[in-house]
Amino acid sequence: MLFSDSYFTVVKPAQGMFKDRGSKFLSFIFPVNTEQEIKDSLLLVKKENPSANHYCYAWRLGVDAAAHRANDDGEPSNSAGKPILGQLQSKDLTNTLIIVVRYFGGTLLGVSGLINAYKTAAANAILNSEIDERFILFEYKIEFSFEDMNLVMKILKDTDSRIVEQNFDAINSILFRIKKQNTHLLEEGLKNLYQTKLHYIKTL
Repeated sequence: MLFSDSYFTVVKPAQGMFKDRGSKFLSFIFPVNTEQEIKDSLLLVKKENPSANHYCYAWRLGVDAAAHRANDDGEPSNSAGKPILGQLQSKDLTNTLIIVVRYFGGTLLGVSGLINAYKTAAANAILNSEIDERFILFEYKIEFSFEDMNLVMKILKDTDSRIVEQNFDAINSILFRIKKQNTHLLEEGLKNLYQTKLHYIKTL
């Protein structure tokens, strides 16, 4: 169940950095929409930083951030990935990946020191990024008669819906996208059109 009408994500990649007792933590933030994009971004960062000791990361996917993961990459359990994920959660970011690359400086930082380092590095990447609020969209397919066409088109216009595809044949249909916040107006407008069928397709 989606309770919000919008979500927050980053517009483009950005970087941050944190240093502590010789260790250097480079942070990279990416907008991502799929797990394949996450894998590609990890490969890119590893290729650009081949001599780093750890590549820790966290990500959240989906307009409701239902999918998420954190990885410590060899650091003590929950000392790296979890603090990075915590920063994504604190800023309510989704469709976002943060990777923190560590170059070991010779001095052990302890678990608390690591938590602070990964948390701060992730926070600095977020600080240097451009955050965008995006409206949640629902995609529907509507089927209707020729008699109802003018009214259907008016309802789509009044609800600021964007037509993706339309077909006028034996069965008239329109594929369209509408902001989540306008769906109640759509349903209200269609409630008396008994021959009209509305099919939910997906959430964007």
